[in-house]
Amino acid sequence: MAKNFHIFGKGISFSVSPTIHNAGFQHYGLPFTYTIHESDSIDGAAALIASDHFGGASVTMPHKLQVHKFCNEQTETAQLIGAINTLIVKDNGNGRIITGDNTDWSGLYSIVTAHSTKTQHQPNTGLVIGAGGASRAALYALHKAGVKRIYLVNRTLATAERVRDDFKSVFEIKVVPSLQELPEKPEVVIGTVPAETTTETQFSSLFGDRGLCVDMAYKPRQTPLLTAAQQNQGWDTVTGVEVLLAQAFDQFLLWTGLEPPREIMAEAIVALDGKRSTVAKAGIL
Repeated sequence: MAKNFHIFGKGISFSVSPTIHNAGFQHYGLPFTYTIHESDSIDGAAALIASDHFGGASVTMPHKLQVHKFCNEQTETAQLIGAINTLIVKDNGNGRIITGDNTDWSGLYSIVTAHSTKTQHQPNTGLVIGAGGASRAALYALHKAGVKRIYLVNRTLATAERVRDDFKSVFEIKVVPSLQELPEKPEVVIGTVPAETTTETQFSSLFGDRGLCVDMAYKPRQTPLLTAAQQNQGWDTVTGVEVLLAQAFDQFLLWTGLEPPREIMAEAIVALDGKRSTVAKAGIL
C-alpha cells in the first residue's frame, strides 16, 4: 500500500530529510513518498495525519512539544525527554495506533558509542551547550552512553536549571554558569544552539587533549564550535548533518522494519550538496 511520510515544522523549506528518506524508500522499491509540510501550528498537519495513507512523520521545531495531541501513546524516552520528533503508525487489528518517539537521542547515542568503540576509551565527562529542546536529547544520550559527569551551560541559568530538575529522578546534571567556569575539561561536547549566535573565540579554551565534539546545528555545515575543536589534534568532530543522518536511520527502521541503507542515504545528501553548489554558482540561488 502506498504511504505518505512527511516532516512537520516551520521554516523547513530547505530540509534535507526528504532526500535522505526517499533514497532509502527507493532502494527497497517501497511505494512510499516523503515530503515537507510547513505550518505555523501542528494543527495544520491534522488532515495529513488523519489520512489513511499516512505512514509516519519526522517532527521538528516548533511542533515537537505539541504533536503529542495526535498520539495514542508515547515511548518512555519521548516522555522523559519531553519532545517527540518521530510519529510511528501501526495497525493493531482494531485500528491505527500512532506512537510518539524520539530518535534525536538515539542518533546521538550511536555517534558517542561508536567513537568510544573506535578510540577504546569510555568518556566520563560530557558537556551540553544550550538548554532548548535539542539539549534534552543530548543530555539523555550522554547518560545512556555511560558518561558519569554531565555539565550543562546555557545563557539563561534558570532555563538550564529547569532542564536539570526535569531529569533529576533519572540522572544528575551539573549546571555551570559559563564555559569559563567548568571545573574540568569535557571529553564529549555537544552543541545545541544556532551556529550564528556563536563565535570560535568563545570555545577556544574548552578542549583538553582528546575527545569528541558534535554540533547539532547544520547551517552552516562548518560551525564555530567545530572549527574550534579542530584546532586540537586529539579531537574528532561530527557535523549536524551526520547527526541528522544518524537519527534518520533510526526513523527508517521504526517506519519500515528494514535495515536502513546507510551509504545510499548518506550519498543522497552528498549528491544534493553538489547540485545545490552547482545551482548557487550559476547564480540561480
